[in-house]
Amino acid sequence: MGPNGSGKSTLSYVLSGKDKYEIDDGTIEYNEKNLLELDVDERANEGLFLAFQYPMEIPGVQTSFFLKTAINSKRKYLGQSEMDALEFAKLMKSKAEELNINTEMLKRDLNVNYSGGEKKKQEILQMSMLSPKMAILDETDSGLDIDALRIVSEGVNKLRNKENSFLVITHYQRLLNYIKPDFVHIIADGRIVKSGDYSLALELEEKGYEEISKSA
Repeated sequence: MGPNGSGKSTLSYVLSGKDKYEIDDGTIEYNEKNLLELDVDERANEGLFLAFQYPMEIPGVQTSFFLKTAINSKRKYLGQSEMDALEFAKLMKSKAEELNINTEMLKRDLNVNYSGGEKKKQEILQMSMLSPKMAILDETDSGLDIDALRIVSEGVNKLRNKENSFLVITHYQRLLNYIKPDFVHIIADGRIVKSGDYSLALELEEKGYEEISKSA
């Protein structure tokens, strides 16, 4: 959590491997590997997942085709056989039903003419199907109404287990009413200035970023 310009999204981009970010020093250790030595696609295939604040529209690429390509790319990287069309269709239908997503949406071009809520639901479906070890949600609650927020949160909570982790980036405590965090970190000016449990988010809601940062 942190105010605008504090470095939250920059952190997510650096972890996921977005270009134009230069790392001056240090390493990012992930499952005994240095992420900085891996390309973007390698990071994804190693189990890293980024849900964007503003998902990109890709005209001409059907959402279901995109999902099938992503899954089979990861399976190939891991030395597994690719899913055939029937196996993939069953998986997609099952996951979509779990998340209360209309499969008709998946026949449309990726994120094209989707509402903000539909884009976020589609990303949660991606996450559900890819089963990442480390999922980064960059202000995924931005622009969501209550119903969409619940669907997104339920998707995260269903995936949550002892074998994976989530880095949830948000301005507001309201998301944490649905996804209760194990740890809360406050970031300001590119640094973590205070850490705690869920109660820190409640304190932040009451006092605001400025007072919390000053006390830290």
